[in-house]
Amino acid sequence: MELHIEGVTVELGGTLICRDVSFEVASGSLVGLLGPNGSGKTTLLRTVYRLLRPRLGRVVAGGDDVWSLSPRDSARRTAVVVQEPAHEFDFTVSAVVGMGRTPHKRGFERDSANDKMLVAYAIARVGMTALAERPFGTLSGGEKQRALIARSVAQQAQVLVLDEPTNHLDLRYQLETLQLITSLGVTSIMAIH
Repeated sequence: MELHIEGVTVELGGTLICRDVSFEVASGSLVGLLGPNGSGKTTLLRTVYRLLRPRLGRVVAGGDDVWSLSPRDSARRTAVVVQEPAHEFDFTVSAVVGMGRTPHKRGFERDSANDKMLVAYAIARVGMTALAERPFGTLSGGEKQRALIARSVAQQAQVLVLDEPTNHLDLRYQLETLQLITSLGVTSIMAIH
């Protein structure tokens, strides 16, 4: 799915953060946003996944302005991996990955056989089958990132937004994480510094 950022301008509290930003991400490719801390990378990503509405411009995914989509339809198209996930409860890896199926369900619908199969596939895809029942909070930084990427695989989103996914990882995990992201074959946009 192609992603187009068209003339996006974002202000926060009256302060201009991004001005007239435009670029395209071809279907299935990875684009990195490079820049120092405070340069607006995270703010721009937040407009891509609809956390912040741009003052001007638009974000188009698959031909649709993301703000014209329902939250559910947007979540079906776009998965997000944030830098420091906050988890109040100690869910297992399987439970965290299973949360990726939420946009495909209604209300409190139980997991279908297909949901369970997709979660198992996603966990295997990132090489974490042996850790599936381990509490998420006990994982290393690299393992947490892989689990969150597995959640996006289970979500079946065509666009993946990642905010500094290699932050605080040693070189080995940085390389493994980047290789994993590119191997997914989905349209990806990632902030790095």
